[in-house]
Amino acid sequence: MQVGMFGCQVIYSQFGLAIHQNDHQASRRFIEWAQNEIAIAPDFHKRILFSDEAHFWLNGYANKQNCRIWSEANPQVYVETPLHPEKLTVLCALWAGGIIGPYFKNDEGHKVTVNGDRYRAMITNFFIPELNNHDVQELWFQQDGATCHTARATIDLLKDTLGDRLISRFGPVNWPPRSCDLTPLDYFL
Repeated sequence: MQVGMFGCQVIYSQFGLAIHQNDHQASRRFIEWAQNEIAIAPDFHKRILFSDEAHFWLNGYANKQNCRIWSEANPQVYVETPLHPEKLTVLCALWAGGIIGPYFKNDEGHKVTVNGDRYRAMITNFFIPELNNHDVQELWFQQDGATCHTARATIDLLKDTLGDRLISRFGPVNWPPRSCDLTPLDYFL
């Protein structure tokens, strides 16, 4: 897109990711699929188990990396933060029936990178046992497109557990890329 003599790129402001031309089509396909499911089962939206993880600084600092404030002026604000503060990684899932979790991962106070092995361990050791307390035949599991979520071994594990009731990139129902606006956890976790 051209604005005046300067080129502009549409940026998805929450994460600074460029929106690709096909993103709208992928989101539209997903929304049409969801509307179809709601036409069949009006309470379908209540059966989606949204999942995500977040990192928290234990010194009270709030990471506002995903929060953008647009302004015409540059206030030149500086925020001092400790170099290596204690951090905690929290994973949970939210649905109309409640919250599964939270699951806390802490490695001696440091933020834990959620890689494929750690994510699958969390699913195997925490999530699947928690699911046994609920009627999983009716639940759909949603996860975003993070690499650890979409690794072949992770998708296979989730499909073995949930069958076709998986909403994920590379899953039976494809989660549209760069679509955190469709999941409540990006607003509440």
